Amino acid sequence: QLQLVESGGNLVQPGGSLRLSCAASGVTLANYAIGWFRQAPGKEREGVACIGRSNSGTTYVDSVKGRFTISRDNAKNTVYLQMNNMKPEDTAAYYCAVAGGFYRGSGYYPTTGHNGCDEDFNAWGQGTQVIVSS
Repeated sequence: QLQLVESGGNLVQPGGSLRLSCAASGVTLANYAIGWFRQAPGKEREGVACIGRSNSGTTYVDSVKGRFTISRDNAKNTVYLQMNNMKPEDTAAYYCAVAGGFYRGSGYYPTTGHNGCDEDFNAWGQGTQVIVSS
């Protein structure tokens, strides 16, 4: 059964760095697109970054370009979000999610799309809290 677990959230000072991890069980993450999202109190959920299946490319929201990097370690079945030069406006709950797949019975299987970041995100982790404050 597909399960995603985020970790790495913490309190960090402005200008500091954090690395978030999204570890998966029940699926091979390399076969899917993985996105990082965030939601600040009182705000809508925002897509932050996405890495396509089989490393077919990455995308970022403009506000994090040049500061955040999404990557995978296929051997560890884990996707990371490296966050540098962090700002108070980065404060939010961060979630990872899977796209480019579909449920059938108890299993989760890849679609035939190339990248996957343009497909529905239909499996989510429980989130990890990031606070940027002095």
